[in-house]
Amino acid sequence: MSLSLDPRVAAVIAEAMARGRTPFELQTPAEARVAYRAGCAVTGPERIDMSSVADLTLAGRPCRHYRPVPADVLPALLYLHGGGWVVGDLESHDGICRRLAAETGFAVIAVDYRLAPEHPFPAAFDDAIDAWTAFAAQAAALGLDPSRLGIAGDSAGGALAAAVSLACRDRALPQQPRVQLLFYPVTDLMADSASYAEITQGVFLTADVMRWFIGHYAPDGAMHVDWRASPLRAGDLGGAPPALVVTAGHDPLRDEGLAYAKALADAGNQVTQLHLANQVHGLLTQARLMPASEAVFALAGVFARQGLA
Repeated sequence: MSLSLDPRVAAVIAEAMARGRTPFELQTPAEARVAYRAGCAVTGPERIDMSSVADLTLAGRPCRHYRPVPADVLPALLYLHGGGWVVGDLESHDGICRRLAAETGFAVIAVDYRLAPEHPFPAAFDDAIDAWTAFAAQAAALGLDPSRLGIAGDSAGGALAAAVSLACRDRALPQQPRVQLLFYPVTDLMADSASYAEITQGVFLTADVMRWFIGHYAPDGAMHVDWRASPLRAGDLGGAPPALVVTAGHDPLRDEGLAYAKALADAGNQVTQLHLANQVHGLLTQARLMPASEAVFALAGVFARQGLA
């Protein structure tokens, strides 16, 4: 299904492998967190200046509030970082949040949810839905337009954003996301797709690495079919917010991302898709090295502005 790997991306991967990069599955979670944060600081998007950046707390979790312009009231996105529910934090995705704020002209609030294995499923989901509820309830006090709120996330954060969107619908919360931006999301922890069988070497996120993440986050197999961890397995996807779904060809999550976009559309939802057949997982956290990330950020800006107009 995927095309040949972009030569520029292949060169980046080859250089990293030549330096002796240690795969996540050969590290402890604590070691992986340090390595991931350090890597994102070097490869993530340039840190664009904001009108203001402030740390705050929502529902007991540390968060960071980015405002690209000094407006009194702004639309906003709640951002949930990737990292397999095991690595990642406010620092690793600081550049991504700044770039999204700059591209959209909206405020972005990033959430530092609890990580596995210390806090396995459903801790991350619980933190995400609690953060969304507080984000919506406190929007006016935070200088946000309560009628123009969306949610976004990459990889594991994309899974959380998708699950929160469904939970808001099911719980009939007064404020639901008006848009969801899902960047190469996890949608099915069963990990039995064709892309899992295909993407086993030569890229940073292989099937084995992804299974290492899943093993820490959802050690009990019964968790893998819970829609809060695997949104693709929700029985009914109708009534979800308009979605942007970005997928990459050389990614074990490729097939489940494509399947989720199709399932959303089949359920009658508005879906915008971008499939980058010659790219890899983690485009945004490696934006300085992977030019295709520019198209993702640009589309995200257009999609969010139209959806929250």
